[in-house]
Amino acid sequence: MVAFLYQALIDAEVTEVVQAGRHERSLARTTQRNGSRPRLVSTKAGDVELKIPKLRKGSFFPSVLERRRRIDQALYAVVMEAYVHGVSTRKVDDVVMALGVDAGISKSEVSRICSALDEEMAAFRERSLSHLAFPYLLCDATYVKARVGGRVVSRAVVVATGVAQDASREVLGIAIGDSEDAAFWTEFLQSLRGRGLHGVQLVISDSHLGLKAAIAQVFPGAAWQRCRVHFMRNVLVKVPKNQQSMVAAMIRTIFAQPDAEHVERQVKEVAATLKRQFSVVAEMLLDAAEDITAFRHFPTNHWQKIWSTNSLERLNAEIKRRTNVVGIFPNDAAALRLITAVCVEQHDEWSVSERRYLSQESMDQLKSDALPAAKIALAKVK
Repeated sequence: MVAFLYQALIDAEVTEVVQAGRHERSLARTTQRNGSRPRLVSTKAGDVELKIPKLRKGSFFPSVLERRRRIDQALYAVVMEAYVHGVSTRKVDDVVMALGVDAGISKSEVSRICSALDEEMAAFRERSLSHLAFPYLLCDATYVKARVGGRVVSRAVVVATGVAQDASREVLGIAIGDSEDAAFWTEFLQSLRGRGLHGVQLVISDSHLGLKAAIAQVFPGAAWQRCRVHFMRNVLVKVPKNQQSMVAAMIRTIFAQPDAEHVERQVKEVAATLKRQFSVVAEMLLDAAEDITAFRHFPTNHWQKIWSTNSLERLNAEIKRRTNVVGIFPNDAAALRLITAVCVEQHDEWSVSERRYLSQESMDQLKSDALPAAKIALAKVK
């Protein structure tokens, strides 16, 4: 049935293109059919074999079978723009040839492709965020190479994701700029609030000074969780390599406690043990104790999801995998186009996922006064 429906839609579309049905005489005919080529299409009902009509003049590909996913369309546009502007590297040239356009493409065609994608990507980046409260906000950055003023420079790409009150996840914002300074982060976070982001109770991120300052300014009522993974990396560089695994194992015991009281106690015990041999590490641990254990004020079955930015790191890894194909972007707009497309694909996957990121029952605890310890901790921070 699926194959029959697809084939019927394809045949109807090619009839409209040719302006005549099969074996039909018509003065409006533009070309003739010239056989067909097989196409195996994967659907939710399984793989189906279809016949794609060929034409004597011109080419035909049915719109019902999208030629490329959104990410691939964005990559195509980025590569073409780089190709036209003469800034392609060998990697870009290889991709251009793989796409079958080694003979070149006109600037007007590139502009048409890019403008259509940019409109769609901008709509995603500027959409309203007021439909739900987002108790958990995750922020992180990665870097790409782009041409600015004729020079190849490193550009900071910041991405924010959130866990909504209904336990779903969304990509909330993407931006690109010169560096991760406080002004850039503040502008980015303010843009999220301007689009309706509300209900933020905990922000999870690295300990970048610019980001910390921006969080304090834009979300003064929210707690801050320093990513435990980033903290561990910062600590281990202070430890000899042959003892790093031992120190890491000791610090991990802090995150294996059953409740907030035991977490606080374990921080002190681990710091006291490390002080004998690694006084610098012990001092770092005590200084960051409140920041790396802010998770303890929230439901225990949320802890593994909110004490690090791992979920966002996976998205950043996919962004790097896609952007590495291009190498050097011709401009910021091209980089933002492809990166937004990657984020849109991830956002769509999250939206149709059958499993929620967290349970609805545990998220309901955040609506009530079930977290007095968190409120006390926030008051102390203020």
